Amino acid sequence: MTSKTKIRFAVALAAAGTLSATLLAPAAGARPADAVRPECPRGLACDWVPAAYRQTGDPADKESYGNYDTADRPRTNKIDYIVLHDTEVGFDSTLKLFQNPASKTSAHYVVRSSDGHVTQMVKTKDIAWQAGNWYVNTHSIGIEQEGYAAQGAQWYTPAMYRSTARLVAHLARVHDIPLDRQHILGHDGVPPTSAAGTGGMHWDPGPYWDWNRFMKLLRQEAKAARPAAARNSPLVTVTAGFDANRQAFRDCEKDTDLPVQGSSAVPLHTGPTEDAPLFADPGLHPGGVGTDCAADWGSKISATQQAVVADRAPGWTAIWWYGAKAWLRTPEGGHVLTPTRGTVVRPKPGRTDVPVYGVAYPAAADYPAGFTGGRTGAPLLYTIGAGQSFPGGGEAPTGYYHAPTIDSSQPYDHTYFTGPETYLTVQIGHRVGFVKASDVDVVRVG
Repeated sequence: MTSKTKIRFAVALAAAGTLSATLLAPAAGARPADAVRPECPRGLACDWVPAAYRQTGDPADKESYGNYDTADRPRTNKIDYIVLHDTEVGFDSTLKLFQNPASKTSAHYVVRSSDGHVTQMVKTKDIAWQAGNWYVNTHSIGIEQEGYAAQGAQWYTPAMYRSTARLVAHLARVHDIPLDRQHILGHDGVPPTSAAGTGGMHWDPGPYWDWNRFMKLLRQEAKAARPAAARNSPLVTVTAGFDANRQAFRDCEKDTDLPVQGSSAVPLHTGPTEDAPLFADPGLHPGGVGTDCAADWGSKISATQQAVVADRAPGWTAIWWYGAKAWLRTPEGGHVLTPTRGTVVRPKPGRTDVPVYGVAYPAAADYPAGFTGGRTGAPLLYTIGAGQSFPGGGEAPTGYYHAPTIDSSQPYDHTYFTGPETYLTVQIGHRVGFVKASDVDVVRVG
């Protein structure tokens, strides 16, 4: 079956132009768009335009279809995360892509840049193909925002920030989702499902999405205060101001320098000097060094992300990052980091190199005898060593949703399998990950 992951919109849009009118026609018996009430907060400009849920080839081939999977969330599987994206094409083109079953991509909502208008395209009970990680797809709601990651500040308008914040606050209330960056994710915060998939993960909404602005609006909408903390708390939140944090990144896909401009991203180095190499994500640059590419998430931390202090030097602070020390510049009075109260995870006494996973699937023995369609997780290229701590500790749902066909025509089709293992969500680096609760202690700090 075609992988249920988000594909590059530009490629999909080009492909869409070759489709027949039959594929683009409404399904027989489909309800009109205005017959479904969008799941939006009262007062938000929002409409419903359904994404395609149709086969794409031989009628006998029930595994070839788009653009999402039906489910009954949260009754069957809990919704624990919200993922923010950018579209990389215009608003109208995005809607057309999601209405084209051959695109094999979708999101629950799309937000227009000019006025913040929201269009819902997949019901929240169903599973949009949006995050590039099937586990995250099955436990999240995806929101696409019109724009381009390398040009983000030109597209991410005040109206968009307000609409997205109102929508996220509403969804978080409905589904009891914590308002922290281990649960409110950018697509650049979604982990790969396996070590081999690390390089293929997306990096939107990118370094020019103003996370400070967005999370402030989100807390205001949710009437949630930022928890105060002692000045010596080892847990810190990046609070570098967007306008003052002017950075020079490269669009390495186009081999061009991006203008020096305000950013949410703060570079990370291997030592406490500007000359020290940039930090390298072990999954992207094994044994190498990081880059100044906008897409290189391992060499930067984003505003509102949290980390645990590992060391200090004059004008610099080291944090634990992908299992090692990474240094960021913290000049006196720069307000780059703010002490924070929260929970961190650390290896249980005597444990070293705790494995980190990109999914929280059941073990092979948790599936029914004779069933061969289940998935299990394997460790990523990151570990938590003795003496290290990482933000997180919230329980992640342990489960796998098996949905290979459009009509539930196979054994165990559209079934959610659970397991007894408890996993926790951690901020291992720029992307979150999952650890087994049996491997770590959860400690409240601050």
